Amino acid sequence: MAQNFAEQLVETLEGQGVKRIFGLVGDSLNPIVDAVRRSSIEWVHVRNEEAAAFAAGAESLVTGQLAVCAASCGPGNTHLIQGLYDAHRNGAKVLAIASHIPTPQIGSHFFQETHPEILFKEASGYCEMINSALQGERVIHHAIQSTMAGHGVSVAVIPGDVAKLAASTGTFAASKISCGTPIVFPDPAEAADLVAAINEAETVTLFCGAGVRNARAEVLELAQKIKAPVGHALGGKQYIQHENPFDVGMSGLLGYGACLEASRGADLLILLGTDFPYSDFLPTKNVAQVDINGRNIGRRTTIAHPVTGDVAATIANILPHLEEKTDRSFLDKMLREHERNLSGVVEVYTRNVEKHSPIHPEFAADLLDELADEDAVFTVDTGMCNVWHARYINNPGGAREFIGSFRHGTMANALPHAIGAQAADRNRQVIAMCGDGGLGMLLGELLTVKLHQLPLKAVVFNNSSLGMVKLEMLVEGIPEFQTDHEQVNFAEIAAAAGIKSVRLTDPKTLRQDLQQALAEPGPVLIDIVTDPNALSIPPNITWEQVMGFGTAAARTVFGGGVGKMLDLARSNLRNIPKP
Repeated sequence: MAQNFAEQLVETLEGQGVKRIFGLVGDSLNPIVDAVRRSSIEWVHVRNEEAAAFAAGAESLVTGQLAVCAASCGPGNTHLIQGLYDAHRNGAKVLAIASHIPTPQIGSHFFQETHPEILFKEASGYCEMINSALQGERVIHHAIQSTMAGHGVSVAVIPGDVAKLAASTGTFAASKISCGTPIVFPDPAEAADLVAAINEAETVTLFCGAGVRNARAEVLELAQKIKAPVGHALGGKQYIQHENPFDVGMSGLLGYGACLEASRGADLLILLGTDFPYSDFLPTKNVAQVDINGRNIGRRTTIAHPVTGDVAATIANILPHLEEKTDRSFLDKMLREHERNLSGVVEVYTRNVEKHSPIHPEFAADLLDELADEDAVFTVDTGMCNVWHARYINNPGGAREFIGSFRHGTMANALPHAIGAQAADRNRQVIAMCGDGGLGMLLGELLTVKLHQLPLKAVVFNNSSLGMVKLEMLVEGIPEFQTDHEQVNFAEIAAAAGIKSVRLTDPKTLRQDLQQALAEPGPVLIDIVTDPNALSIPPNITWEQVMGFGTAAARTVFGGGVGKMLDLARSNLRNIPKP
């Protein structure tokens, strides 16, 4: 029997090493699902297509490989789009198979008709509708090559009847996909300009984003040579913060430490591999920016020294031409300020925490950081969980992975992200830091966890509140409204779904309870009842400070406890020469 296009598609995915497809079966997708049934590819049955896209995005981020999700026509596609936006903005290598109504019915306002090629345009780097098997073979190649080349999500729109057509010759299906990571060296003129700017400046601060992932050694060598404090955005934390003798913390709404002061106080601020979006936290005078994607240059503040290039390659290129700075007084001042900022507030979140009920979420997050494996994958919901993650979850050996909706900022991502990360490696510890609001939104994915017996640990910070929304209202001077809701016992819900669960309310036994739950071999939901009044604001904050929140008050308002990072800050003071 001749091969049809659906079978050719699945065979192509097998050839690319695809191990699973996340999706929900149905109608126009059935020919492809049937081809998967007869292949080596696992079908991961989610309860909402949105979760399929989140999961595929997370799988790609932890493996660096192609991941696939699929949805049926109409509502299936409209569910899919939320997770695709997130995957696309995170730079995941995802192929989304969006099935479509039969081709003769397109344009007739047929049942469940949408226009997926329009719908997915903004959530993808490549999106095409397939009208024939001959064209389809080419489109699938182009889609895979586009996403593997780093252009974000690719979407292949496939009408159900086209999936059944006889396959073409296989010319494009046999093409080898280019998966290499290019190294982009800077333009010599731009590199020379940056060298001159650094040599001329008495003080320099480095501010790092996710683009320093493969440039940690180079960044630290640069900081050592020019005596520069090193701050970071949330995206750069897991790559640059740990064991960094120049660390001054994080900037932004979740920030802490002396990063803001160091950024504002230096003669020159260099943005390295970051598209940090919060312009209010960035100076506008004498800022340099290094980014492999030239489109990012100058999007957030005035840039005096632009450099398009790979961060590691750019630093390696300019280092021999830099004059070594001998005056480290600015660096030492920022290190002292960083330690002082952390010390001044950490007691607020650590004093008598084992007697405080409901449980301090900061205490719970700090314990989670301590008890988790050194190579654990953490997925984190948007909202207050993001604050606790940013402040308390560290990467001590550089082997942990942090995945969140850091650029799209959607709720409900932590559990489906964890599904994708755990499906990729069942032997690696995966911990989902779930808000009760986020978990409630995609609660059905607990059934996915149970069905596939994914041994992830879902830790619910259950404060019966949309905490971040409440905080946003407060800093705007708006009375909070509709942010609190009735207490939900998620442990009972998980137990009813057949998942082992615990509900933790006693801070005195929290350490041993968490340790025991994390050690369980299968999936576990850990429901921690936390203080709804913990809004990342120290208790001595004044209303005037809250009302006046902005860049000047950011350190005070959002400079809360930061767990193990205080230890790092104090150890870094040992690097300061004694007078």
